[in-house]
Amino acid sequence: MGILVAYFSAESGKTAGIAKDLAGRLQADLFEIRPEKPYTHSDLNYMNPLARCNREKLGGREVPVAGNMPNLKKYDTVYLGFPIWYGAAPNVVNTFCRQLDWSGITVHAFATSGGSGIGKTAQKLAPCLKGAALVDAKLVEVAGDI
Repeated sequence: MGILVAYFSAESGKTAGIAKDLAGRLQADLFEIRPEKPYTHSDLNYMNPLARCNREKLGGREVPVAGNMPNLKKYDTVYLGFPIWYGAAPNVVNTFCRQLDWSGITVHAFATSGGSGIGKTAQKLAPCLKGAALVDAKLVEVAGDI
């Protein structure tokens, strides 16, 4: 079986850089999680209570994912990366996870943050990963932290 590194990255590209480095180190496949409607700079301005990222997270909205989903039957391990939003994964990551069958797959979530901790990210993400064998989460600065 194989390894997949799936990630969502906001405009700074920090999560993307870590995901690409990790995929190279593990010789894993790489999949970018992208929203159907790309985020603009103002969409991601979490300091503005009316910004899209805040409305989605606080409103519990589904965020449609662009493109085709990966075939998880090829993998036994998935590293799932994203920036922390309100102590959890962004809604686009939750939507991505709900669309797939995670049966028997070990999921290692890794998150980047501008200042908040990992909190209960694994527990909040687990219901979206139905059937996963294991779900853990770690806050990282570089791929070597994983």
